[in-house]
Amino acid sequence: MDDPQKFWFPAKRYGWGWGLPTAWQGRVVFGIFFVLVGAGAVVLLPGRSPVAFVVYCILLNLLLVAVCWFKGERPRWRWGDKDNDR
Repeated sequence: MDDPQKFWFPAKRYGWGWGLPTAWQGRVVFGIFFVLVGAGAVVLLPGRSPVAFVVYCILLNLLLVAVCWFKGERPRWRWGDKDNDR
């Protein structure tokens, strides 16, 4: 079965998706993500070129989801009940 210690991003207790990172690698990924969004805001100037900035942010988000997909728990809908998680 899946070892929770190896996941960078655990599954959310309620809903679908991942929660905040629990491993240092996940925190580094989040930090890089936010730095890149900030750098994109400075370089692309959202006021002048909003379409380019939105496309840039969409690509960054897709990359973040890919990292969460490969380094996180298997995503599925959860209701919070630990006994029914299987």
